[in-house]
Amino acid sequence: MANQVCFRNNHLENSWTLEAYQSNGGYEVLKKILSEKTPAEELIEDIKLSNLRGRGGAGFPTGIKWSFMPRNAPGQKYIVCNSDEGEPGTCKDRDILRYNPHQLIEGMIIAGYCIGASAGYNYIRGEFWEPYSRFESALEEARAAGILGENIFGSGFDFTLDAHLGAGAYVCGEETALLNSIEGKKGQPRFKPPFPAGFGLYGRPTTINNTESLASIPVILAKGGQWFLDLGLPSAGGEKLFSVSGHVNKPGNYEVPMGTPFSELLEMAGGVREGHQLKAVIPGGSSTPVVPGEQMMDVNMDYDSIAAAGSMLGAGSVIVIDETACMPRILERLSYFYYEESCGQCTPCREGTGWLYRVLQRIEAGNGSNEDLDLLDNVASNIEGNTICALGDAAAMPVRSFLKHYRDEFQYHIDHSTCMVKSDW
Repeated sequence: MANQVCFRNNHLENSWTLEAYQSNGGYEVLKKILSEKTPAEELIEDIKLSNLRGRGGAGFPTGIKWSFMPRNAPGQKYIVCNSDEGEPGTCKDRDILRYNPHQLIEGMIIAGYCIGASAGYNYIRGEFWEPYSRFESALEEARAAGILGENIFGSGFDFTLDAHLGAGAYVCGEETALLNSIEGKKGQPRFKPPFPAGFGLYGRPTTINNTESLASIPVILAKGGQWFLDLGLPSAGGEKLFSVSGHVNKPGNYEVPMGTPFSELLEMAGGVREGHQLKAVIPGGSSTPVVPGEQMMDVNMDYDSIAAAGSMLGAGSVIVIDETACMPRILERLSYFYYEESCGQCTPCREGTGWLYRVLQRIEAGNGSNEDLDLLDNVASNIEGNTICALGDAAAMPVRSFLKHYRDEFQYHIDHSTCMVKSDW
């Protein structure tokens, strides 16, 4: 089975409209919760049972995260959706905004009810103009129908929701940098503690979830946490959106149960392009370690299986690489991205990402030396674990994994000033 959660309405004509969403039971869960005044604790326990883990990359259990919120404390609280989605290889959240925005809205209202928040923000990446426009239109429809605002469905529950268009900085995908950006400050990560659950947006308790996580909530509560859990694995319930890109015949987003074998996902994506051979896979977005293709064919798409293979599920951004690809060239382009996107707040990240890119650039250009390989390892190890946010780790982990699995290609570049493989791209 597939497309039972976030993509369940994609078959409907104009699926992004209120009419289409309500034709498939949209907002019925919200109505039921508000009319019956279901205790928030009961709803949170159902989310815990589902074992929905954060779909933005961290994989933290959503129900436990909600339980951290001091929902009975006086004063304003916020629910914030992270729709920044800047990770190279990731393109799933924008499709939720594009084709099923009302499910996200319903999920955010329910989340607000559960954590005691009366206001929410959806932070959308600046380049996502069509998804942003679709979401804004959905907000207008919901407000006009009395689904947002004061006294929703006559229940006495108030909730306001607004979209915030970011400026397109990768670092604003980090939750505290995102909060700073909403507040009109420079989009740089904050020191933790304090954590957002205690001191978040405008200094108030705040819960931040990924787009896919929040969009899954209405379906989970409609069909039950156990139903969602049974779709996937005990360690990670439900279906998950995977963005498959790179050297495949049918790149795109695929919603499949957690634990689906990678080989099946690759088949859904049409297999490796034009009969080429699988060389490597980056299973969770560009910031996760690369896995050799032969090894990846025995891996299932879930947190534990991919971790056992030496990588991470991340946001589910599967980048497929065939045998024509030059691995030093790929790593050089990835390193350039992280060098450009570093906010510069931390010295190890600011200086280290520059060192990584420049060394890889000279290796790729045929001007490398044997000392450069040890230098890359050294610089990467000095970045990892020494920065305020995970951007530094995101830059270092690919370097170490590429050198681990494909060191011979880097050595060939150094020895022969050219690529080991003859690329057609």
